[in-house]
Amino acid sequence: MTFWIVAIALALGTSGLIAAALLRGRASAAPPAAYDLEIYRVQLAGVDKDLARGVITEAEAGRLRAEVSRRILAADAQIRAHGADGGQPRGAGRIMAGILVLVVSGGTLLGYQQLGAPGYRDLPRSERLAASDAARAARLSQAEAVEEFGRPEQEVTPPEDFAQLMTQLRAAVEKRPGDVRGLALLARNEASLGRTAAARDAQERLIAAKGEDASAADHAFLADLMITQAGGYVSAEAEQSLRAALALDPGQPEARYYLGVYFTQVDRPDAAFRTWEALLADSAPDAPWVAPLRARIEDAAGRAGINYTLPDARPAGPTAEDMEAAAQMSDEDRQTFIRGMVDNLLGRLSEEGGPPEDWARLIVALGVLGETERAEAILSEARSTFAERPEAQAMLDTAAERAGIGPRPVGGQSE
Repeated sequence: MTFWIVAIALALGTSGLIAAALLRGRASAAPPAAYDLEIYRVQLAGVDKDLARGVITEAEAGRLRAEVSRRILAADAQIRAHGADGGQPRGAGRIMAGILVLVVSGGTLLGYQQLGAPGYRDLPRSERLAASDAARAARLSQAEAVEEFGRPEQEVTPPEDFAQLMTQLRAAVEKRPGDVRGLALLARNEASLGRTAAARDAQERLIAAKGEDASAADHAFLADLMITQAGGYVSAEAEQSLRAALALDPGQPEARYYLGVYFTQVDRPDAAFRTWEALLADSAPDAPWVAPLRARIEDAAGRAGINYTLPDARPAGPTAEDMEAAAQMSDEDRQTFIRGMVDNLLGRLSEEGGPPEDWARLIVALGVLGETERAEAILSEARSTFAERPEAQAMLDTAAERAGIGPRPVGGQSE
């Protein structure tokens, strides 16, 4: 209520000042004609000075005195007739003042009603962070999340031969519970059949069997299964799996995406936006997490108070039509075609950066053109850019071999 009292008082006070200035119609106590009267008197005195200096004749001075005197009488008559307001239309001024009061006051209140948050209490940053911390501490367990948000599994009926293989796989895993390869196959195939709970159980057993050898992808897949099972809710256990994945590989993309989802659920849209913006810059356009990320990042930016425009989707690379056309070109035309793609890709990477897939594509293309020195320079830069991402380094190693510039130097250091 205090906010509305202050807001209404400010709106009425502001519009009142504007209305008063409009009704008064002047900035001082003197009427407008009084200024003209002063000027005419100065002009009348100037006529006598010009006559004394011989600038004008006596006849000219007489005509000027008569004209200035006529203007003085007219200004004096206007002052006597209209008084201090100088003849300003007071009725129209009152109407306009009333309209301004309604527009300024009413428009301000209506605008806040539409664009603001009426009734929303003041929430300083410290309180928002404290509320977020409380939301984190109160996260539901996986079992609670599944009970509250989970949906019935929609199992896929596989072909008969595949169903038989799954039966054999399940039996084999039961006989050899520590079989890492069997557990990995079981988890993936159970997930593909829509049996999320069974897939999660197999993945948890896989991670337990691997122990310290469990990879970031293993933990990220477990988090994915738990979040799917809980209808999109990131439970306390799912968060732990995400943190475990990112501790092993800070660039693990699925874990980064779901961490952004987690941040939105604990009212930290600013952290979600930062996480997703970096992931979008690092991802290939056709990566499976890019579409849902692009659908949610603008909302996160808006909630965080960040003015953000979603960039246009980048092409993943040459289309099938491009490659077919290139195959039918002459050697000279094909070289020109490849060089054009290289220049476009190089320009985009230098200006915007990009995922390791694009850098690898550029290195291979330069190798095809025979520009091995440029390929080596790009390789060195890419290795520095993705120094903390082992999967990116492996991709760059493959690209280097395809470009004919040799394997990665021993010890992991670029040349």
